[in-house]
Parts: sequence; structure tokens; C-alpha cells
Amino acid sequence: MTGRDILIYLAMKYKGNWDDIYGAIKRKEPIDDTAFTDLLATLKASTITIIDKNYPDHLKQAHKPPFVLFYYGDLSLLDHPQETVAFIGSRKASEYGKKMARLIVSDLAKKMVIVSGMAKGIDTVAHETAINAKGKTIAVLGSGIDYCYPRENIELYRSIKENHLLISEYPNRVEPDHSQFPLRNRIIAMLAKSVVVGEADLKSGTLITVSYALSQGRDVCCVPYPADISSACNSLIKQGAKLVENANDVYEEMGVDIVGKEMRDAQKYN
Repeated sequence: MTGRDILIYLAMKYKGNWDDIYGAIKRKEPIDDTAFTDLLATLKASTITIIDKNYPDHLKQAHKPPFVLFYYGDLSLLDHPQETVAFIGSRKASEYGKKMARLIVSDLAKKMVIVSGMAKGIDTVAHETAINAKGKTIAVLGSGIDYCYPRENIELYRSIKENHLLISEYPNRVEPDHSQFPLRNRIIAMLAKSVVVGEADLKSGTLITVSYALSQGRDVCCVPYPADISSACNSLIKQGAKLVENANDVYEEMGVDIVGKEMRDAQKYN
């Protein structure tokens, strides 16, 4: 039984709970061979552990970096954080918020990987727009890797699973719980160079992702809203977040040379 096996077993036994896994490691919890075999037999998804060579260095910088990530799809999408943008926002998205998300992501997805949380509202629009633009997207789940939440996103879940990247620190059979989504947000923040807030109210869970992003030196960008609308985006802009109205504004904040990038991309195919 390798160290990797032990991490996967503990992650499954404790349903991805970081503190419980850490506690088991610290006290050197004994592992029953039969229980180990039975539990791992239920595993369907692929895995990457924090001791694997290809575990992303930028994710190790996170607050409580996941011991194990369960995933389906193209893991190489995690390899280039400098070319990854998180696009997040309210579950109760306005038509204006959805419109701006489509406008910005449709261009970003041509050059960047788009990461979000597959929640209702802005997250869903970000994933769908990236796919429609023939780009790549990463969904970070706050539920077990085999549990699609919300259920209405089952087709989106399947599309990302088959053609993009679906990841979670929670193994199969773990149902969504309100306590898991704020923890999921730290992963979203760490996978990207920049975090774009498409829409958020003043008490939005989106602000948790922003807090994680700022604590780790990530760029934070926000879509502006009319002055008569109570918006966390406007508040964040006043505090120093980059005001963005299009993809070029995001690239500017990231310090990305789009012309140079286009030339390098073209050379790959020559």
C-alpha cells in the first residue's frame, strides 16, 4: 500500500473533509486491508494526489490544498494557470449579468481556459459560452465527482466530463452540502491567474472566492453595474478591482500580450 493509496483511501473514507483527512494522517490511523480494498473498488473517477509529481504547484499554495482531486477529462488543462481565467458570479443572475458574461467569455475562451463552479446563473453561462466558443473549460464541483449539482445541469456536466475537465475534492456518493461550496471556491481561485466577477450582490458567496483570490495575489476584475443597482461588483471596483467591460480589459489586467500570444499559437501549427 503506497502513500498515494492511503491518501485516496482517507479522502474516500472521510468524504473529502480536509480536517478529518489531516487528522487521520497526523495520528497515523491504521488501515484495514479489507476496508481499503472494498472502498477503492467503488472508485470510478481518476485521481491525482498532493504527492504526485503532476499535482499543480499553484494549487499547493491554496489554503488547505486538497490531498486528492477526483476528476474526469483532460487533466492537462490544469498545467497553465497563466492562461486560465475564473469567471464567477451570482446564482440569481440578471439578464444584464448573463449578457455581459457571454460577451466577455466568448472572447476570453478563444485564448484562455475558463474555470467556474457549475452553479446556476453566471457559472453556468460561463461554462456554456466557453464550450460554444470552441474553448476549454474546467468545472470545480462542491459535491461528489459523480454527483451533478444542480441536476438541471446534467447535460452540461456530461459535456464537461467528456470533453473538458471536471474536478472535485469530494469522491463519488458525496451529496452537496452548503458547507462545501465555500471550500470549493478556494480551488477555483487558485487555478486561475485572474478572477472575473460577472455579477454579485453584497452578501454573495462569490465574495469568498474573491477573498481567496486576493489573499493569494490573484488579479480580481469586476463587471460594472448601473449606479441604482446594489452590486458587490461596484463596491469591489471602488476598492481597487479592475473594471472590465470586455475581454481586452481582462487581458490588460493580466499583462497578457495578445498579439504575441497569437503569433506563438500560430507558430505551433506551422
